Amino acid sequence: MPPVVIDIRSAEDSRDVVHRAVQALAEGKLVALPTETVYGLAASALHEGAMKRLLEVKKRSMGKALTLAIKGADDVLDYVPNLSPLGRRLARRCWPGPVTLVTENLHPESLVRQLPASVQTAVAPNDTVGLRVPAHQMVLDILRMQIGPVALTSANLSGESDPVTAEEVLRSLGDSVQLILNDGHSRLGQPSTVVKVGAKSFEVLRQGVVSEQTLRRLSSLMILLVCTGNTCRSPMAEAICRKMIADRLGCSVSELGDHGVIIMSAGISAMMGARPSPEAVTVLEKMGLPLADHESQPLTTQLVRHADIIWTMTRSHRQAIVGQWPEASSRTMVLSHDSADIADPIGGPVEYYQHCAEQIKAQLAKRVAQLDL
Repeated sequence: MPPVVIDIRSAEDSRDVVHRAVQALAEGKLVALPTETVYGLAASALHEGAMKRLLEVKKRSMGKALTLAIKGADDVLDYVPNLSPLGRRLARRCWPGPVTLVTENLHPESLVRQLPASVQTAVAPNDTVGLRVPAHQMVLDILRMQIGPVALTSANLSGESDPVTAEEVLRSLGDSVQLILNDGHSRLGQPSTVVKVGAKSFEVLRQGVVSEQTLRRLSSLMILLVCTGNTCRSPMAEAICRKMIADRLGCSVSELGDHGVIIMSAGISAMMGARPSPEAVTVLEKMGLPLADHESQPLTTQLVRHADIIWTMTRSHRQAIVGQWPEASSRTMVLSHDSADIADPIGGPVEYYQHCAEQIKAQLAKRVAQLDL
């Protein structure tokens, strides 16, 4: 039978399309899905028969692993419980998106270990597993409704060019696929970048949409310092922290990015582009640290999502962050080891700012000493 082709661009009810795709996958059918990169051929990783047909249709050589598409970055630890901080960083910052992460699959509590034996052979033949979260809303909706992960590979015969339209899928696979979702030409039109992640480094196995240079930036350790207005406490903390970490790494402050470290500051109630307090500038000048060019910025979802470590000036700052972004709870802590607040010197004489800077420096010295750089 020829496949059912649904043009999702003109579908009256997208939810109905999602349900049909989820049902087809649950029944062991092969479904061609649009992604932001190229069209993918999907099968339920819980269905051994579907996985066998997927390999047969692709004419894929044994030992070449299939990728698992999962619901989101929050689920990655279910599949790789011991994923390195570097891997967690890339997952949090790259997904949903055109990056496939390959990592060791040795942990006994991995959900991969609960898949049927033949499926494990298909997705993790060499004790590694590839995971991806496509940046296509309908595919994400399908994955969220699906029980278990979905095996996903390009919707073509092995060796052919990657399909970027539903018509190309139909010409390549014909009656071998039961359902095709047509969303026109793929937005990016080239495959995902495949990255093997280790404890401290990564290796690009296949160059795709995302460049190695971009990945290096995305893999950097990001420290975010937070106060209220981002005009005195957190900017002073940012400047002091930059100098401390640069000294520890034996580089200049301007070279921190080359060493994989990004340090930023923001304010919970900050305006965009406000200048720092003159007193804060004066105090840091005495410490040999420039601050005059700082411009304030408000705390945003993207900053919170990307930050590996969030140090707040007070307990109330932490409570505000965790209240709005509970997923950042484990990454957010008060800068002071004893959770004491660092008082806001705003409106006070320069001596208040001097005391504040000294307090920040003393607490940062303890925090920075504990970092695994």
